[in-house]
Amino acid sequence: MNRLLLLSSLVFLTWSCQQNNGNPNRVFFAGEIVNPTSDHVILFRGEEALDTAMLDKDNRFSFSLDSVSEGLHHFVHRPESQYIYLENGDSLQIRLNTSDFDESLVYSGQGEEVNNFILEMFLSREDERELIQSYYYLEPGEFQMKIDSLRKSKLDLFEQIQTEFEISAKASDLARAFVEYSSNISMEAYPFYHRKRSGEGEIHDLPVTFYDYRKNISYNNHDFTYLRPYYNFMKYHIGNLAYNHCKQNCPKDMNSASRHLHSNQHKLFLIDSLFTQKDLRDNLFRSVAIDYLLKHDNEENTVEFIESFKKYSENNAHSEEIYTLYQSILKMQPLKELPNFTVYNYDDEAIEISDIESKDTVVFYFWSGSQPGHFRNLMKRVAELKSQYPNHQFIGLNMKTDKANWKNMVKTHGLDPLEQYWTEDFDKTVNTLIVYDPNKAIVAKDGKIVDAFSNIFRSF
Repeated sequence: MNRLLLLSSLVFLTWSCQQNNGNPNRVFFAGEIVNPTSDHVILFRGEEALDTAMLDKDNRFSFSLDSVSEGLHHFVHRPESQYIYLENGDSLQIRLNTSDFDESLVYSGQGEEVNNFILEMFLSREDERELIQSYYYLEPGEFQMKIDSLRKSKLDLFEQIQTEFEISAKASDLARAFVEYSSNISMEAYPFYHRKRSGEGEIHDLPVTFYDYRKNISYNNHDFTYLRPYYNFMKYHIGNLAYNHCKQNCPKDMNSASRHLHSNQHKLFLIDSLFTQKDLRDNLFRSVAIDYLLKHDNEENTVEFIESFKKYSENNAHSEEIYTLYQSILKMQPLKELPNFTVYNYDDEAIEISDIESKDTVVFYFWSGSQPGHFRNLMKRVAELKSQYPNHQFIGLNMKTDKANWKNMVKTHGLDPLEQYWTEDFDKTVNTLIVYDPNKAIVAKDGKIVDAFSNIFRSF
């Protein structure tokens, strides 16, 4: 049943914050977390942590703020996070279960309508992923009609909500932007996915109206900077523009490494040309840099790319992260020793990954209890690989999951406890083992790296 229709039956928590103590701008945000994975909740506006609330003995938390900068915020209960839209005077409560974080989350109170709509759109995007993938086989006009139909149904739902509830213009703009930019991501991606799905050698000719939505792109809307569909759209859009510019104007005799460097330098130039809002610029520059570095080009090209990055984004807020990643990548090259990294076995014993007893060749793969679809596909793939490579050992490293829940999943799904390990610190796992891709795998032999950037679905 649609979560938007369940709100009227939600029971308010006993400690509901309803009084503003004479301050009409005061904002309350409170909730209860079932199966907590940490002892606190952090409220953010962009990348700024506004406040931290500790969980009490009943796993409840509460924030009380004199006022807020109205707009999109997010709250973090590590390792998960989710949006919350706040305006002055709002009084919002949530209840969620970390075993099903996003799906169990419901907002109630003043400001619930726009928050539950955005959450519903977030979840529907996940649900529609496979459907939209099937549309990429279609011809351009048919594809455009399908995406427009999905877009219209969501905007119609929001129109209905607006007729029943008073929603501010700013909140309305954000909700509509979530729908519009989510849909436009698919439009930007279509030419490339269609070429891949159809087996056509060249990008398909498109109707003259295909990119009409680009006339309404807002490149520097501060309110949308941390809206994920807006940010993801910009990444696709920049890649699309860079590809088409190179196709028309750049030499066609470059080798693949030179072309990879050249394309990413184009992206840096486009970001510098189109965007002035610093947070968005910095985030987009970061995205291009990390994507380039993770494809581990040769050292000469990498040095040239880093110089281009410095040229266009000298004071980037993420420079330290990018340079640290570069150094970490150097440590994960073939024939290097596996890094010092502690994991925990099923008996709660700490062990270095280099000390895990295994066959000569070991493949480390990564999974999370918060991504059940990925988990199912991954375990099916691992079972296939075990039969194809009987002399390899496949070791699962769990991330972003409470230890008790991890153990329960290992037992429930019949996994071999001797081949499953739990990682405690998500950020350390990502930064040390460079796990930016959920399908990433590390292949090692006799304690030394063979390939630290393998893909469990494509590399075997």
